[in-house]
Amino acid sequence: MSGNAQKDVRVTQLVRSAYDAMRSGRIDEAARIWQQVVDLSPNHPQALFHLGTYALSRKDASRARQLLGQAADADPNAPGIAVNLSYAFRELGDSENEMAAIMRALVIDPYYFPALLARGMLIERGGNIRAAAKIYGRMLPHMPPEEEIPPNLRDAARHAEQVVRESQAALASYLETRLADVRARHASEDLSRFEECKDIALGTKKAYTPKPAMLLVPQLAATQFYDRAQFSWLEKLEAQTDAMREELLQVLRTGSEGFRPYVMRAEGVPLDAFKDLNNSPDWSAFFFWKDAKRFDEACARCPRTAAAIDAVPLMHATNFGPTVMFSALAPRTHLPPHSSATNARLIVHLPIIVPEGCRFRVGNTTREWREGEAWVFDDTIDHEAWNDSDKNRVILLLDIWNPALTMAERELVTTLLNGMNEYYSG
Repeated sequence: MSGNAQKDVRVTQLVRSAYDAMRSGRIDEAARIWQQVVDLSPNHPQALFHLGTYALSRKDASRARQLLGQAADADPNAPGIAVNLSYAFRELGDSENEMAAIMRALVIDPYYFPALLARGMLIERGGNIRAAAKIYGRMLPHMPPEEEIPPNLRDAARHAEQVVRESQAALASYLETRLADVRARHASEDLSRFEECKDIALGTKKAYTPKPAMLLVPQLAATQFYDRAQFSWLEKLEAQTDAMREELLQVLRTGSEGFRPYVMRAEGVPLDAFKDLNNSPDWSAFFFWKDAKRFDEACARCPRTAAAIDAVPLMHATNFGPTVMFSALAPRTHLPPHSSATNARLIVHLPIIVPEGCRFRVGNTTREWREGEAWVFDDTIDHEAWNDSDKNRVILLLDIWNPALTMAERELVTTLLNGMNEYYSG
């Protein structure tokens, strides 16, 4: 074996020993081993990096700057090295080179959390709290869970979150003084869309967009809850609530015969949010229609409900719609956040039996169900439901075409969906 090969083997052995020592908490021993690596291989980036961070921990900022600078030159694509180099410059009071090292890390990875945090901290130390809050605000979406944040950065991360919260509150107060006169001039108008826009801009609410699992129709409005004025037939449907409840109670008196778990997925199929609800009676359905198939027996058992359903302009799409059902949510059950198949359709809820403590969220809007009061929403936008009561909650759920689609588009969407199914089924 040549001399170089022997050296490489020795370096590999030492690196392994150094990491073993670090994992066991023998930091001083690890530093001595890393120094042996550097003695054999002067430009070894890992050894230089760990020796540099060891020097930082011992408050030897000059030594740390030297070692981390060499490590950064040896491995110019490692953002972690550049950030630690910035820490050395910080200890030395050299803010200009500190920022240069931070920006070097962000050039490598613009979303690197420690670099974003370090940049905000540097700007905050300079006294520009608002600018620091802006940097921290951009950082938060990329911040890992607290348990994954290095212990030495956790306090700084919590501080950054607090700075963002205080800045949001201050900005909200400032904007209220700017908006008050304009808002007053339009007090008779529905400003809810703008209010959500403002809250998203402030970072107090999220921007939700459709995320259909099957088919996205572009250029359709991403509306969470629709204006009921668009659906003139809603009142007629609502007027049948009492009749539906009578028939539903008769079904329930038979021991819930006809209800079945809504989520019934085979083994090996991804469950995503519904892991705890697969084959569970906690979320169950009594189907009148499913994937365009009419359940005649169910309709015969609830004839007035079936007649009310027949009066609704349902989504008739071969093999896909409509789906209509009594949807039952058991006491103390939570449907986790999820989205559905396609924004070519919308979903209607008509609450039939609703105890107190039942609510529903679509995007940024949370509402309580009220018996006999229907609503229409886009279920490709992130949504979830809660029954925090001790009784069952039951609604009538049905699907309709998105009213923005033309008749031609509806026919084409139906053909497209069936064509995709036919192709994949062989």
